[in-house]
Amino acid sequence: MTEAMDAEFETVAEWTAQVAADLGPDYHVPAGCRGSGSPAALDWLIDQLGLEPGARFLDCGAGVGGPAAYASRSRSLLPVLVEPQAGACRAARRLFGYPVVCADGSALPMVDSSFDAAWSLGVLCTTPDQLALLQELRRTVRPGGRIGLLAFVARRDIPGNQLEGNHFPTSSGLIELVQRSSLRVEQWLGTAVLPAIPDVWNERAETVTKTLTDRHGHKRAWRLAEGQSSRIAQLLEEGTVTGELLILRHA
Repeated sequence: MTEAMDAEFETVAEWTAQVAADLGPDYHVPAGCRGSGSPAALDWLIDQLGLEPGARFLDCGAGVGGPAAYASRSRSLLPVLVEPQAGACRAARRLFGYPVVCADGSALPMVDSSFDAAWSLGVLCTTPDQLALLQELRRTVRPGGRIGLLAFVARRDIPGNQLEGNHFPTSSGLIELVQRSSLRVEQWLGTAVLPAIPDVWNERAETVTKTLTDRHGHKRAWRLAEGQSSRIAQLLEEGTVTGELLILRHA
């Protein structure tokens, strides 16, 4: 993991939990979803995953835990969060109290078929072992269960030094990875067609970001993490990278 990623998911993750706790419960989920998906993306994934109340649900690469909390509150799920960075694990436990396991998604410490469904949001492009990640998701989700992905896909060449530590697959490369994992694509939707983010969500997320900037904007960890986020946002804005939502099932 690069220094920027380490800053984002270690130091900044814990700062985010502190800010959200200080601002109050209405800010917890928007704070925990910074960079992990909009409400419309999460709603689409939740609907397509066919989640029922009480379902055993895995969030692989959960970060601060906002998306898992959003899903759990929407469908009364039983979530388990897996996250490789200890700072993000501590932040997720502090804000949401769900079970959190500090582990890598390419080597999940769970038994076979132990979940009804899973998702992994914005994680695939951050790991060089993408095949192992998808194979582990397949292994831990029961046959018939669904797997959701938010994947960032490269539409043209990206200079190797522009986003160190990111490994954006092409669209065809992503399809090949899915097939090699003995999975199949059931649904695919580009995030560009999703509804706009609600104003109240944006306002709360912006308040979190402003508070973080006021408290920590002078620190190296914050500058590194925000620089990484800004570069990804620029790639998305110019169409070099696109966000794609996928629903996968056992082939």
